[in-house]
Amino acid sequence: MKKIYLSIALLAAVTSTIAQQKSPAPQELNYKADLKATGTSEDKIKRIDSLLQSFIDQKKASSIVGFVAKGGNVVYNKAFGYKDVENKVPAAVDDYYILFSQTKAVTTVAFMTLVEKGLVSVDDPVSKYFPEISDKVATVIKEDGTFETRPVKTPMTFAHLMSHSSGISAGLVGKARRVEMEKKSAAATSGATPPAGPGQRTGGAGTAKYLKDEMIALAKYPLGFDPGSEWSYHISTNMLAYMVELISGKSLREYVKSTVLDPLGMTETDWYYESSKMNRFVKAYSDIDGKLVPQSNKFSETTISPVQTYAEGAIGLNGPIGDYAKFCQMLLNKGEYNGKRILKPETIELMTKVNRLPTENSGGKGFQFGLGFELYNAEKKPVPEVSNTAFAWGGLYGTDYIIDPENNMIVLFYLNMPKHEPMYKPFLSKAYQLFK
Repeated sequence: MKKIYLSIALLAAVTSTIAQQKSPAPQELNYKADLKATGTSEDKIKRIDSLLQSFIDQKKASSIVGFVAKGGNVVYNKAFGYKDVENKVPAAVDDYYILFSQTKAVTTVAFMTLVEKGLVSVDDPVSKYFPEISDKVATVIKEDGTFETRPVKTPMTFAHLMSHSSGISAGLVGKARRVEMEKKSAAATSGATPPAGPGQRTGGAGTAKYLKDEMIALAKYPLGFDPGSEWSYHISTNMLAYMVELISGKSLREYVKSTVLDPLGMTETDWYYESSKMNRFVKAYSDIDGKLVPQSNKFSETTISPVQTYAEGAIGLNGPIGDYAKFCQMLLNKGEYNGKRILKPETIELMTKVNRLPTENSGGKGFQFGLGFELYNAEKKPVPEVSNTAFAWGGLYGTDYIIDPENNMIVLFYLNMPKHEPMYKPFLSKAYQLFK
């Protein structure tokens, strides 16, 4: 009898252990969360309300949207200010924002689906798929604009592209290319050349119909440093996007929509829209000497075009905060959302747990970057409340997001302002204090 009882007890213990080891079901965003059950209160919510409204009242911001979810429970999702200040059109949570570099993470996730399909490895040399990519590092710029070069010490890999350590358009080469782009942009503004083509474009200039045209031209330049030896931001993700097209055999827009946006239900996030969607965009303003000054809306206007072939991987996506929150929650869920698996948990770990940069780099003390995201740590994070395992990035006009697995949280903060005072960090602190 004792043996039977012992067997039953042992079985129960094993069953309990297995149950404890099972991962919890992936969390979907719940907009009807009970505040008390999530560990916060109306008083704490009001503190964030007061902070964001103060930014509007002080003319520091034209419009703001804040979003906080813990364990998939949305505890904060509010808009403040005006999406059109002159006409007093109130801001709303479903307004469209220019996401700029928030596009990069989406492109990176799309590329990693190709990795999971076995079509490519993160450590493969880029030249395996794109032989034209440079294997030389610039050492001197000559007066005629040409370069003296030396061979690279290590070949460029896809991990280098995703961590912005590829050397593309960096150092001496980056300076030379910026001068070229400034000349093109000035010529376009003066009317000396046709205006830039449709779609958001790095540098605001260029008439290429397809991204591949610009990447093939870019590949003719040497690298600015040895791949993996330094950090130089931005253009690497455009090259990654072209690699998505080469390897998948589809356009970037088509592949990203079919593998990431559509499965996640991000139906309003895109590079291009029908003209009827123009009124969904928040207008751009800058804080100049304490006043809100209207800015060009060219980045939203270029999303309306009959020609929709050009799409960058580094910038170009737009949409409402709730759409991108689904993307963030998918990452927090280790690759799954809405019953759809985008990436495996081990792939998310590979992207967000391994620093790909040398200890000393141009990002500053403690700056780390994985595959597509900055990795926060004890030496560098935006506010003390953020855990040392959180990862994040943002966009040029003031959009920011953070995924914090240790605290089971996602936080997003949206502005549409080329020039603005720092407002994200105070909001982020208040977001974490919701649960203290």
